[in-house]
Amino acid sequence: MGFLAVLGSVFGWLNDQVLRMNWLSDLFRWLVEDVFGLSTADRLGGSLHFFLFDVVKIFLLLSVLILTISYVQSFFPPERTKRILGRFHGVGANLLGALLGTITPFCSCSSIPLFIGFTGAGLPLGVTFSFLISSPLVDLASVLLLASIFNWKIAIAYVVVGLVLAVAGGSLIGALKLEKYVEPFVLNASRVDVDAPAMTRRDRLAFAWEQVRDIVRRVWPYVLGGVAIGAAIHDWIPETLVLAVLGQNNAFSVLIATAVGIPMYADIFGTLPIAEALVGKGVGLGTVLSFMMAVTALSLPSLILLKKVVKKKLLLVFVGIVSVGILIVGYAFNAFAFLFI
Repeated sequence: MGFLAVLGSVFGWLNDQVLRMNWLSDLFRWLVEDVFGLSTADRLGGSLHFFLFDVVKIFLLLSVLILTISYVQSFFPPERTKRILGRFHGVGANLLGALLGTITPFCSCSSIPLFIGFTGAGLPLGVTFSFLISSPLVDLASVLLLASIFNWKIAIAYVVVGLVLAVAGGSLIGALKLEKYVEPFVLNASRVDVDAPAMTRRDRLAFAWEQVRDIVRRVWPYVLGGVAIGAAIHDWIPETLVLAVLGQNNAFSVLIATAVGIPMYADIFGTLPIAEALVGKGVGLGTVLSFMMAVTALSLPSLILLKKVVKKKLLLVFVGIVSVGILIVGYAFNAFAFLFI
């Protein structure tokens, strides 16, 4: 067997057993069928298996990934991040702001305090909006979770379009010169940089573990709720009903999915099980991704909070740009879904 074949076999095993956790799926199938006496081919047994497997898998992956990401993040406290971002200008600064958002595992509401801090520190408005768009939308942990549920093509494509949307949206807001529509208290926030104390390895591990505990405390209701909805869609809601509303034969499916997602509030980890169930019912990939993006980037609670720091015109511009971007992404993915199968 050649080297590439061996490498492919090793990667395949890691993908199936470590990332997709097929062993865990088999374990819960045994539990449901042999211990509970239910068939996973039936609705009750199938939805129970879906719920147990997805909940445990998401929390296991989430804990390991957040621990790793937070350890790396401990090298980039807000004061250092401000100085790094301040050295860049133009699209490069927007791209750096968007990339920064990918390593901050925050929901849309949690990102707004950092948005205030960056804006008050004098960073360009467009750069801070690139961060604000990408932070809840694109997450390094979500990449692996997307790959575990779908495949690597979809996971990487989601990250790329998320970053493009964040850079384009932030750049457009910056070009419109809308600084006067930011509330004065944000612009007048303290600009004094205080260097964070040096951290030992033990300090970094403690910080990373605290981040895991904090994020799990914040997202567990949304994960449980998302998995429960996903289990219901997967085994209880008729496929014909789902396809009638969100199927690719409905030209408005992406628009409907986006509109439904905006009033909701959930972390991306809570939307993934719903996305998994919808794709399983035959809903278009673009429609599903539009729903995920709307929930994470334009949730109603985050818009209410953002309204406290920016004026109505800037808020409407932000919602309009991100909404149009999500619709473009959704219809494009539906049109070219064959590339990701």
